[in-house]
Formats: sequence, C-alpha cells, structure tokens
Amino acid sequence: MVPDRVEVFEILLVEDNPAHADLLRETLKQSKIANNLNVAGDGELAMDFLHKRGEFAASLRPGLILLDLGLPKKSGFEVLEEIKGDPDLRRIPVVILTTSKAEEDIIKGYDLHANCYIQKPVHLSEFIEMIKTIEGFWFGIVRLPPK
Repeated sequence: MVPDRVEVFEILLVEDNPAHADLLRETLKQSKIANNLNVAGDGELAMDFLHKRGEFAASLRPGLILLDLGLPKKSGFEVLEEIKGDPDLRRIPVVILTTSKAEEDIIKGYDLHANCYIQKPVHLSEFIEMIKTIEGFWFGIVRLPPK
C-alpha cells in the first residue's frame, strides 16, 4: 500500500528584516505541519514570486502570505493592494505581520482586504508563540481555498 502523500503548505514571507525571517524559519522547522517557507526581502520581489517572474519562474503558489508593511521598493500596502486586485491571487490569505500599531495602518490593511493584522511582539518568546499560533490557526483550523 502506498502511503498518503503529505501535503506541504507553501508560505511566502515578505520581510526585509533577516533576523525576523530567520526566527520564523527556525520556528516553522519545528512544526508538526509540513511547510516550505519562501522569503521575499522587498515588495517587488514578492510580486515577482507571486507572478512567477525571473528567478521565481518555478515557484509554487503559496497557501498563505505573511506580509510586513515597511518594505523597500514597494510597500506592504502596495503589495496587498496588488494581490487583492488580481483575480488569480486575491484568494490567497494575507496576514499583515508588522511592528506598526498605528490605527490608520490597521484600518488601511483591512480596507485593502487583509485577512488579519498582527502586531509583532517585542519579546522573543512571544514572537515564537505568535508564529505557532498563526501556524495552528491557518494550517490547523482554517480551510484554505484550493490552489
């Protein structure tokens, strides 16, 4: 009997802080859920990844996008607006994951159809717990749209 194929959840992290990306990667490695974390360090690279342009021609469609707002080249809001305005991408859940707690950023994120807005915790233990909570919710509870 052939074992069931294990589904690997593709995640796109759009983050310009290498320390945050590394921490997220290390925490997800300990996950019970098979996942593959791709990182785009700026907004333009994120859109190249999602549109499979250039070096990302063979990229797999993510099941979840974790999006920082303060990005070089193209802001997180611009990336979010482009994703949610594209019929081929708009169903991919986008979690804003940022240090900003500004009310206007929260409102703008939801106005642009972010699926949720999370402020990054300051303390390491809280950051790790937040990642585990995101993972458990989006890959354990939520039913994501088909690819």
